[in-house]
Amino acid sequence: MKVSLITVCFNSVKTIGHTIETVLSQDYDIIEYIIKDGGSTDGTLELLSKYKGQIKVVSKADKGIYDAMNQGLELVSGDVIGIINSDDFFPDNKVISRVVDEFKSSNAGAVYGDLEYVDAEDTDKITRKWKAEAYAKSNFLKGWMPPHPTFFLKKEYYEQFGLFNPDFKSAGDYELMVRMLYKEDVKASYIPHVQMKMRAGGVSNASLKNRIRANKEDRRAWKINGIKPKWYTLWQKPLSKVFQWLS
Repeated sequence: MKVSLITVCFNSVKTIGHTIETVLSQDYDIIEYIIKDGGSTDGTLELLSKYKGQIKVVSKADKGIYDAMNQGLELVSGDVIGIINSDDFFPDNKVISRVVDEFKSSNAGAVYGDLEYVDAEDTDKITRKWKAEAYAKSNFLKGWMPPHPTFFLKKEYYEQFGLFNPDFKSAGDYELMVRMLYKEDVKASYIPHVQMKMRAGGVSNASLKNRIRANKEDRRAWKINGIKPKWYTLWQKPLSKVFQWLS
């Protein structure tokens, strides 16, 4: 099973080296790693050049994060695809092995695991824990979603049901997972293990204004897929994060 990983970046010189090293340290050998750069000017491209032969780099303009992800998706050749952000990193060298084993044992179309948010400077300091729990389609109606940075999907489903919707600013990952798992009933399987660490400060949670925009986009994600959620669904989604902080 060939695994394709995509990182999109723009002026990420401070963190992307760590991201790359955790990908290259994986004990699973059949990995294709593509980095889609948006035209960085801070030294990111110079840093990426040091990994020539180990990664594939494409640098050109894009219309936002989800357009950039789509550009990366158009280049992959793997059976399974995962996306790792330029300030995220794998917690150990067996992440991809666990993903491949889960796909093989479960015969699922998607696999996901747990995620930990860490301090942007002190990455040993955990600030929030996201325990995803075993998959049940009905959980989407309770505001649940898998952590997208841990989400791996077979390439065939991108080909069958489409890529990211580039009209979204911060909830395109949520829309894609609602579409794949809830609307199209792609079988998903859960790995009860921390599969990704994310530096705190994501786009959708960076400010109250962004959180309000994300909530509006969450509503739109259901609407464009012709699905009507419960009246409480999209309020429970942000409320669920409170328990992640408390944990």
